[in-house]
Amino acid sequence: MAFNSKRIVASLAAVAAMGMALTGCGGDTANGESGGSDGDVIELTYLHRLPDSDGMVLVNDIVARWNEEHPNIHVTATKFDGSAADMIKKLETDVKADNAPDVAQIGYSELPEVFIKGMVEDVTEEAAKYEDHFAAGPFSLMQVDGKTYGLPQDTGPVVYFYNAAEFEKLGISVPETKEQLIEYSKKAAESGKYITLYQADADLLSALAGASGPWYTVEDGKWVVNTETEGSKEVADTWQQLLDANATSTVARYDPAFDKSVQDGTLIGTVGAAWEAPLIMDSAGDTGVGDWRVAQLGDWFGNGDKTGPDGGSGVAVMKGCEHKAEAVEFLDWFNTQVADLTSQGLVVAATTEAAETPESWSEFYGGQDVMAEFATANANMGEFTYMPGFSTVNAAFKEAADKAIDGEGTVADAFSVAQKTSIDTLKNYNLPVKE
Repeated sequence: MAFNSKRIVASLAAVAAMGMALTGCGGDTANGESGGSDGDVIELTYLHRLPDSDGMVLVNDIVARWNEEHPNIHVTATKFDGSAADMIKKLETDVKADNAPDVAQIGYSELPEVFIKGMVEDVTEEAAKYEDHFAAGPFSLMQVDGKTYGLPQDTGPVVYFYNAAEFEKLGISVPETKEQLIEYSKKAAESGKYITLYQADADLLSALAGASGPWYTVEDGKWVVNTETEGSKEVADTWQQLLDANATSTVARYDPAFDKSVQDGTLIGTVGAAWEAPLIMDSAGDTGVGDWRVAQLGDWFGNGDKTGPDGGSGVAVMKGCEHKAEAVEFLDWFNTQVADLTSQGLVVAATTEAAETPESWSEFYGGQDVMAEFATANANMGEFTYMPGFSTVNAAFKEAADKAIDGEGTVADAFSVAQKTSIDTLKNYNLPVKE
């Protein structure tokens, strides 16, 4: 069914929430049990972007085990080889052509956009059966205004990576407060070391700011935007003090300069998403093995013990799915195959069992149970929410935040730019905004 923006906007105005009255497809079987009512096999399709690299438990092998254990619900998985943005474009085209997969991998920041385009099914009732299988923060990221559109798969809670051996040489520990962070950063900088990296990235900085309160909410059917919260002000102030004191690294995160700074011992600490654990290992090469550790963030940004999400994705039930209950049943099973998904490099959202730290990770991080640390971060994640078109906000934010590095602007300016860009973007979607 083609997307009708006027119908969605009218619905938004008619209800006291962001919910759109999506027409549900048939989901429950006649007898209330999984499988066809007359013993027919239900066919489901799953589109994903998981790595499926050598050494991993392949998605098709995981799905084959489901099919063997659930003979009445057969799933066919297909890997999409392309960017997340390209996959969203494909899904939009497929939904309009009534040819979409039943379930598909969707980034948390992308869910509001596919929602307002009428691309997903409301599976609130079905998903509620499995809510206690997942951490609360990731589960909430599969919701728009309290309605659920799938189940979470992996997460990106922000944590702290640091070189414990280098910290010991400097006589410092992981800072517990903002004041300690700034003090230890200055001490490290005097020795040509950096214990943080300033990244002009809205995904990361919004996660830090949003841990103490969301930027986007909905009231009376209208979007309420506030990217300049007290949390945002704290984040801006902390990074501005570090920049002004030349006490933080500013090398580009995904540039060879980052790898070099890790290898030569210049960068000995960085704030990042949990999924960066193997990437930092790659950056280090054969240096620092056994010296690095993972820790929770200190109270550096006015968040207390809370952290926020940077990345991660869930699997949504797509518009046109004729068997919603069975689709969600599959998603719960698949997304709780913890060991298999960990092999894919994911930090799983499921809480049904503890993920085992891969041996190579344990070696690099000094025998630490890294996955247990990430589970703690998952439990500490605030309930941040995204808005449709957040990628546009991120681009404008990054441009403004970059200027703070050379003193052409301030970190706070980026949050102001995010405010204006957020409102403009929502209006471009013809969505009502409360001003």
